[in-house]
Amino acid sequence: MGAQWKAKHKDIAANAKGKLFGKLAKDIMLAARGGADPKDNAKLRMAVEAARKVSMPKDTLDRAIKKGAGLTGETVNFEQVIYEGFAPHRVPVMVEVLTDNTNRAASDMRVLFRKGQQGTPGSVSWDFDHVGLIEAEPAAAGADADAAAIEAGAQDLLPADEDGVTVFLTDPTDLDLVSRALPAQGFTVLSAKLGYRPKNPVAASSLTAEQLEEVESFLAAMDDNDDVQHVYAGLAG
Repeated sequence: MGAQWKAKHKDIAANAKGKLFGKLAKDIMLAARGGADPKDNAKLRMAVEAARKVSMPKDTLDRAIKKGAGLTGETVNFEQVIYEGFAPHRVPVMVEVLTDNTNRAASDMRVLFRKGQQGTPGSVSWDFDHVGLIEAEPAAAGADADAAAIEAGAQDLLPADEDGVTVFLTDPTDLDLVSRALPAQGFTVLSAKLGYRPKNPVAASSLTAEQLEEVESFLAAMDDNDDVQHVYAGLAG
């Protein structure tokens, strides 16, 4: 599943793209609190780059920056909350929520976790590392991911998936530095964000097809919630 669980074929559905734009706009608004100029705000620069990679309309992107920076007169009151627990069959999950209504989000989480088990703070997070996650693909054939990771200062990497995308792992404080260094090492950065990597993921091969479907249905429902920004699952393979 990689470092972050992803819904299958999510990028080809129009409604899924709309949800993706909404989540990215939240990231941009939150980052823009630190300043409206991406050149001087590393978090905003990475959020803007992620939005551009999926072709977010320029007016939508600009509006999110201005709103987050307080330039429109509107107040943005998003709060970031981490929920942790288990999907069915004891698969650990970390859920990043960005919401303007924490009571609604908490109620939604209780309902969504009914098919798994909601944990208390710290009950699952000990089994995840907080890291920088950079998705990148070779700019040209023959690019060496291992050499690029060393030269750019990444701590580790996850081998390329079927689409040729490698995930470079960094210390959280080095995320921007490494993402800026990778292009010189022959890799095009697709996304860069902070996230969670499971230390002891459950092997997908240890679950039956029916059990795996139950886990994926749980994760899909979680990801579909409007307040959920990212879902990280301890599931390998």
